[in-house]
Amino acid sequence: MLTLKFGYLQGTKTIFMQELLEILKILIPAGAVFAATFFIVRSFLNNENKKRDYELRKSQLGLTTPIRLQAYERIIIFLERIEPTNLVLRVNKAGMNAAQLHNDLLKTIKSEYEHNISQQIYISAGAWQLVKTAKEETLKLINISVTKIPDNSKGQDLAQIVLQIASGVDKTPTQIATEFLKREVAQHY
Repeated sequence: MLTLKFGYLQGTKTIFMQELLEILKILIPAGAVFAATFFIVRSFLNNENKKRDYELRKSQLGLTTPIRLQAYERIIIFLERIEPTNLVLRVNKAGMNAAQLHNDLLKTIKSEYEHNISQQIYISAGAWQLVKTAKEETLKLINISVTKIPDNSKGQDLAQIVLQIASGVDKTPTQIATEFLKREVAQHY
């Protein structure tokens, strides 16, 4: 009876092993097909996402490029307007005294700056820093100029000192900033 049970167990074990082998013959190729399909589909979806991202960036670039170029143009105009020579010629009026001209020059620079402050969104941080520096240095130049003349001077006297100091430097801060902006635009567009 013991040999009968042992033989039965060996037969069951053999049948079990054969069935397991048959299942593995099906599962291994199916697993390989699943893995290959998974990697192919994942690669395809990744490529599609990259294409969609590229197209989105391309369309956004098409929208933002004109706005960014316009911002550079506006900042160049701002710098030209606060260039000491241009500023003095534009703001100085006949009959002004030095205090009036000094006040109007400072007010004009600050007003121009405030009008263009939103443009910093569209230009590089380095470019904006140069724009701010140009504004601050131009304000300093005007403030230094007013200290070099007597209190009761004419506006023409202040204008001459501003022009004299501005012409005494190799490049004004506004010229430096303008050159940087032009290089940056040429580099990107």
